[in-house]
Amino acid sequence: MLIFKLPKAIRIVLQIMGFTCLCHSLNAQTAKITGNVVDEKGEAIIGATVIEKGTHNGATTDSYGNFTINISPDAILDFSCIGYVKQEIKLNGQTKLKIVLQEDAELLDDVVVIGYGTARKKDLTGSISSVDGKQIANKKVLRTSQALQGTIPGLWVTRSAGSDPSASASLRVRGVTTINNSDPLVIIDGIPGTLDWVNPDDIESISFMKDAASASIYGARAASGVILVTTKRAKTGILNINYSYEYSIDKPTQVAKAVGAKDYMGIVNERNWNDRKNVGSMNITYSEDMINNYDRLHAENPDLYPDVDWMDIMTNDQTSHSSYKLDIISGGEKSKTKISASYDESGSLIPHKKYDRMMIRSNYDLTIAKWLDISVDFHGIYSINRNPSRWTPNATSRICAPIYAAVWSDGRIAEGKTGFNPYGLMERGGTLKDKALAIGGKIAINLKPFNGFVLTGVFSPEIYKDKQKVFYKAVSYTNWDDPNTIIGNLQDASKSTLWEYRPDWIAKTSQLFANYTKSIGNHNINAMAGYENYTYAYESMSGSRDNYQLLEYPYLNIGDANYQYANGSSYENAYRSFYGRIMYNWNNKYFLQANGRYDGSSRFASDYRWGFFPSFSIGWMLSEEPFIKDKINWLNSLKVRTSWGQLGNERIGNYPYQSTIGFTNDILLYKGNEVVAAQAAGVYKYAIHDISWETTSSLDFGIDATLFKGRLRFSGDIYKKETKDMLLALQIPIYVGLENPDQNTGKMHTNGWEIELGWNDHISDINYSASFNISDSKSKMGDLGGTEFLGNQVKMKGSEFNEWYGYVSEGLFQTQEEVDNSPKLNSSVSPGDIKYKDISGPDGIPDGVISPEYDRKLLGGSLPRYTFGGSFNIDWHNLDFGVTFNGIGKHKVSKMIISKPLEAQFLDIPEFIMGKYWSVLNSEGQNMKAKYPRLSQTSDSNNYIMSDYWLFNGAYFRIKNISLGYTIPKQLSQKLKMQSLRFYINISDPICINKYPKGYDPEAIGHYWVLSSYLFGVSITF
Repeated sequence: MLIFKLPKAIRIVLQIMGFTCLCHSLNAQTAKITGNVVDEKGEAIIGATVIEKGTHNGATTDSYGNFTINISPDAILDFSCIGYVKQEIKLNGQTKLKIVLQEDAELLDDVVVIGYGTARKKDLTGSISSVDGKQIANKKVLRTSQALQGTIPGLWVTRSAGSDPSASASLRVRGVTTINNSDPLVIIDGIPGTLDWVNPDDIESISFMKDAASASIYGARAASGVILVTTKRAKTGILNINYSYEYSIDKPTQVAKAVGAKDYMGIVNERNWNDRKNVGSMNITYSEDMINNYDRLHAENPDLYPDVDWMDIMTNDQTSHSSYKLDIISGGEKSKTKISASYDESGSLIPHKKYDRMMIRSNYDLTIAKWLDISVDFHGIYSINRNPSRWTPNATSRICAPIYAAVWSDGRIAEGKTGFNPYGLMERGGTLKDKALAIGGKIAINLKPFNGFVLTGVFSPEIYKDKQKVFYKAVSYTNWDDPNTIIGNLQDASKSTLWEYRPDWIAKTSQLFANYTKSIGNHNINAMAGYENYTYAYESMSGSRDNYQLLEYPYLNIGDANYQYANGSSYENAYRSFYGRIMYNWNNKYFLQANGRYDGSSRFASDYRWGFFPSFSIGWMLSEEPFIKDKINWLNSLKVRTSWGQLGNERIGNYPYQSTIGFTNDILLYKGNEVVAAQAAGVYKYAIHDISWETTSSLDFGIDATLFKGRLRFSGDIYKKETKDMLLALQIPIYVGLENPDQNTGKMHTNGWEIELGWNDHISDINYSASFNISDSKSKMGDLGGTEFLGNQVKMKGSEFNEWYGYVSEGLFQTQEEVDNSPKLNSSVSPGDIKYKDISGPDGIPDGVISPEYDRKLLGGSLPRYTFGGSFNIDWHNLDFGVTFNGIGKHKVSKMIISKPLEAQFLDIPEFIMGKYWSVLNSEGQNMKAKYPRLSQTSDSNNYIMSDYWLFNGAYFRIKNISLGYTIPKQLSQKLKMQSLRFYINISDPICINKYPKGYDPEAIGHYWVLSSYLFGVSITF
């Protein structure tokens, strides 16, 4: 039944797949060979590959190590499995086999991708964490960035747009090190790229280079860490066609509720009564009779007496996602190809919002000779993002009060609040369509003239084109009882406008580098040196026209030519680099590594363009020393390491060292009686010529250990980073008439630690594993050259990065006597308002007045602390089960904005404050327990300013993912002409424990909702 939902192209591919499998079956040999593959201890090896030599005919062992294959009786079989020595068996008429594979000590060492090469993990002296691609794919999320939550220590993943399928998550490696761009550098198969342009299912592994020893090979762009992504490639002896289909139902984890019409009117009445000093009747704005009878009035005439749940009518209760994926893998002796394609359809909680994405990736490897091989890669992503053009809600939107109608009972757009009608803007206000295409590729040639030496040449272009079309439609409204008379247009929808935007860019990367490995006795050397050149060119154009009469034809030539506008821009940047690395170890016991990169960037003037970024690290494998190796049997490995190095940041704008000229057409002149526009130009920013790199120095101490025959793994690090020469805007006199220039002056200090634990074992035929990681960091501002960034969150000397800044509260005033005898911020303060502490005054002592100059202080950092994550996995025969979790141990968060009951009188009021605010109608005991100040507009300037009253611990624990899968037994799937058939269910974000107000998710404040996804999938391998 599912195949009828597939696009036509995929149905054709599936038909070809079926024909291919049928042909393979008809050509199969008649002799049936069975056998069992075990290790040296007699334990079954699961997933070992059995290949008929010289063909693509093969099988894999099941959970008992058994296999069945049909071949000729005199064929030769190759047996292989990662971590074991490959074995070749000539049948000589045998039909039943018992194969024992021996462990390969070299292959058992984890191989980690590092800059411009690979290395055994035990040889590393830097801080590198890696994540297996299977762990990423099992999260079953659309974007790779979101799948990284909780996977490694030292990585913050913030879903800055909740679960919006069109938005990426924000990543930080070991905290924040600069006021400027703190995004980590992403390298995909050796080339700078975008993380979310890689399908999670295409990832072989991801390495995170966290300290200077590992990241300095990328020099000027590595101050915020480096993420290396390696995609999957075909392996020799494999011929597979994989297809999977997934469908999920997605619901918000939390939905913020607003009060209904009766509660709203009561709150407005009480607020206005409070601002009149509680004199006279409380029911002046809305009469008591109306409030008491509103339910009846609403039932009789919902147009005149609305009770609108705006969030409910502007969002869907749930949405869905469908995903189709196809892989074709062919691995021969000389040629290997892997092609993957996927198509995703994502709905939204917001009506008229939809996101579709198509991705393709092709990796091709060709061995021409023993000394020459070539690889050609291609990738592409095409997405269509549709949205309403004018107004869309988010998880914490304050929309409109419930007493204003969104739509009349016969379906016509209503007036809302005197023309403010977000529902009408969303439904009728037009559309935004964004079509984006990115394609890229890589050609790499590897020359191996002699043993241990590889010379690699790489060229990689990438092209991006975007087409945005926004059609703003005029929206008129009529009265509830007069559909034929237009009263006016909704606010912000008085005219129809078409706006089109066409940005595009092209990036080109060229590399030439050599790797050399050599062992002489106990001396082991791994050396690398290379050159890289990168260019990036961006260009955009936009145009618009107003006053469209034909609203069904959104094309520029149909708009009013008297109201047309055009714009355009472009910029370029480039860098050139020379780099090298040498790794040395003696007897696999003492390790030394040195890296260096010499970078030049077009973002700086020629005399200040180049910077050198070195690093050094050492390691000591203590477990190889006789005093440990011969005496502590349960300790398999123990290594201590330390590193120091410098990293750079040059992502600070394109031409900061130049005084740039701005152009405008806004000057109007008279030409006779006609008014015409004149072009003008002028310097708008002062520039300091000698600015250069921001530089981050990093010091790291780490320890790695494995215990109990490798079942327990431990890794821990402490680190200290200092950023200097941070680019900040220098304040210049206003009379200069130019924008403040950038200068190298700022400093920032970041300290942190991280721990990672892992355990894997088996009980009989039950295999299980568990992992846990936790990390913490704090970023503190140093000397900023006199510059201060002030507000509710500040950056000043001695503060943490974006630290909260405000007053210290002492609860709520309970009586007028307490108000009269206490320092106050202003004269409007009354009982029920927030009381603040008098900290100081002009003379350095409390002065009896609450003032912003002397009584505000640093209130603690706003960045998350003690981030953690972990997983538990178990499999038994054909069943597999997994759970992952993540969270934050400490996070100072402000709830001031979401708690304010009447941000504007025509906006809705959060439900969670009901019965919890101070009120003259409460008892004394109730007011002593009140969580929120009294209702008052005149006291907003006292109650809703930044103070610790609104800060709370936003820590949370989240079950990130639960998965359960079942693989059909091999015997049955082979009868169905399949290599494997697996069904699975996956639940994302089902549980979150936190202290946020009811209806609010920790990861969705001010953004799209976090969604709980309930996914069903099927995966077939032919």
